[in-house]
Amino acid sequence: MQPITRLLCTFILAATSPLVWASDATSQARQQWYEGIVTGYQSLKKETGALAERARDYCRNPAPQSREQLEAAWLDAFLAWQRVRFVDFGPVENNNLSWQFQFWPDPKNLVARKAAYLTGDEEPITPQVISQSGVAVQGFPMIEYLLFDQTFNTGDNKLPAPRTCELLTGVAAHVESNGDELMTRWQAFRPHYLKTDQYFDTTVRAGMAALEILEERRLAQPMGLRGNGKRNPYIADAWRSGETLKTIEATVDGLNQFFLPGLTTALESNEEKHLAERIRNQFNEVQQNFPGAYFPMATALDEEVQFRVLQGLYVDVSQLTILVNDQAAVALNVVRGFNSSDGD
Repeated sequence: MQPITRLLCTFILAATSPLVWASDATSQARQQWYEGIVTGYQSLKKETGALAERARDYCRNPAPQSREQLEAAWLDAFLAWQRVRFVDFGPVENNNLSWQFQFWPDPKNLVARKAAYLTGDEEPITPQVISQSGVAVQGFPMIEYLLFDQTFNTGDNKLPAPRTCELLTGVAAHVESNGDELMTRWQAFRPHYLKTDQYFDTTVRAGMAALEILEERRLAQPMGLRGNGKRNPYIADAWRSGETLKTIEATVDGLNQFFLPGLTTALESNEEKHLAERIRNQFNEVQQNFPGAYFPMATALDEEVQFRVLQGLYVDVSQLTILVNDQAAVALNVVRGFNSSDGD
């Protein structure tokens, strides 16, 4: 009976070992993802704090230098958000935090309408007013509007008008508070994330959705490759500041830093080393071929030489999306979510 027992044990071990290895790999991937997102959220917390400070400094001393520092702080904080924008699960879902950081798309121009109402009213713009005014008021796009909208900045309420400074500093403080809250909640979320197997699929889907949105809505639609076929810079995000391409690059950087390591760990453990290497190489391709000049989207869509550069970027991103969303997802048995590209 002893040889039979050994044979049975060997058979059971052979049958279960791949499952054990797979479980170890998904656990390791989740650990890598968790730590990567911690890094991203720490940067967001730091930069939103700096933005709130620069907003207060500017409104106390509205000199050209303090204005430049404020604009730079807005961009640094906004790019920090772009790097973790792909995370669409967990604490960022609470109280619509994602939308509070960035209300986009904005087809009805609610940001401008809300700004006009609040700067034209006589009631003090208190933290309570900001918290009750909705997501179109509470995030980076509102600050971008106050800083960069051409029409607004020729009017009587342009910065540093007192009421506009109230709105600027109030929104910046709200963004800072949300950055602190998101970091605290993500740290508390750690045990649940690491011990819950379903967050493996959830995180893969988050990366997939981010790539779909990047390809289809942040590039193809403004380029006129979808819909009515007309180029339209005003449906891109960050069009007022002219920083659309920098936000796209930051999203790719964030996926590369915080999402790719866990993805390749899972693929390599599943005997998909070649695919993992192809995805690494394609991320490098996107980053290496990224336009050296960060021209505004309006310029990229209007000038044919620049548009061809944008087309090259679109092709690179599309190839990356195919590798991750089609090939990697299939290899890992991750089924795309029904609403994976709905909303941002």
